[in-house]
Formats: sequence, structure tokens, C-alpha cells
Amino acid sequence: MEVAAAPTAKGRPREFCVDQALAAALGVFWSKGYEGASMADLTEAMGITKPSLYAAFGNKESLFHKALDLYEAEKLEYTREALKQPTARGVAEHFMRGAIDAQMSSCDPKGCLGVISATACGAEAESIKADVIQRRASSQAALVERFEQAKRDGDLPAHIDVAGLTSYLYAILQGMAVQAGSGATRADLERVVETSLMMWPSR
Repeated sequence: MEVAAAPTAKGRPREFCVDQALAAALGVFWSKGYEGASMADLTEAMGITKPSLYAAFGNKESLFHKALDLYEAEKLEYTREALKQPTARGVAEHFMRGAIDAQMSSCDPKGCLGVISATACGAEAESIKADVIQRRASSQAALVERFEQAKRDGDLPAHIDVAGLTSYLYAILQGMAVQAGSGATRADLERVVETSLMMWPSR
């Protein structure tokens, strides 16, 4: 656990836990999006001052990138586990059910941080969108390769457009994230998963 010294007006610097502060910042970004999260929101949640935030994390943009790293490491572990499933259908199901667990967690904001941030606009948000899109492209490439392997193994029919199938799955995942952030229940999302699996091109 990393501890940073927060600058104070006088006396010894006050120490704070960088990991806890970053987790708090992630919660703010996740619930409000990059643009909706003000510096006042962030410093209040993190329990530090603006100078302390700048000293430990850089600017707001840099803080977001670090929060996104934490989000991927802690909240998207299910995506890495999904790729290890023995069948393509199992991969897809693990992705979708893992997304439900992540998006409907009782201790985290609803929806997906990546989807929320990808819709940010304005000059300041361009690097944020670019980062989110690059990370998503990397994840999609891994999924394409997994489905290509399934095709080589005979687990997916030879005529399947693997890139199209991957885009289809991501469209479902992104739609679920939007619905989760708009008040959909777990049961609503479970129905989406069940319907999608009925349409999946392999058992």
C-alpha cells in the first residue's frame, strides 16, 4: 500500500493512502463520468486537497487514466477469465454474466466506466476517449483470436464472421451497460443474456 505525503500550509505533511484515494476517485468517475466529475467532487471523495491530488496523481486527466487502470485490474477480471472458457459459447456467456455482476454490484456504481467515458465530448476528453477506445480494441482483438481458435477447433461453424460475431457481443455488452446505468434490473439483463445465448451460433 503506497502512502503519499500531502502538502499542508505548515507543520509536518499529512500522509494519506494513495490506493484508497485512487479507489475513491474511481468511484466518482464511474458514477459521474469524466466530464461530470469536478475537482471538488474528486478531492472531497478522496479526502485530500487539490495540491495533494496534483502532487500524487498529476492533473485530472492523469488521475482518470490511473483510475481506469484500477478499474480494468479489479472490475474486469471476468473478461480475462472468460477467454479461458472451453467453448466459444462459454466465453460469451462468461462475458455477459460477468458484466451483469460488475454492472449491478451493490457496492459500485451501475453501468460501465468505459461506456460512460467513451461518450465524453469536448477537447479535454479526446485523450480519454482515445484511451478507452484503444483499451477496448485490445480486448476485442483478444476475443477475436479466441473465436478464431474456436473456429479452427470446429467449435464455431466455418462460415462465421469472427470479427462480426465479436462486434455483436460487444454491442450487447455495451447495451447492457447503458441499460444498467438507466435503471434496468438484474432480471432485465439476465433476459438479455438468455436471449443472446439462444441466438449464439454454437452450443
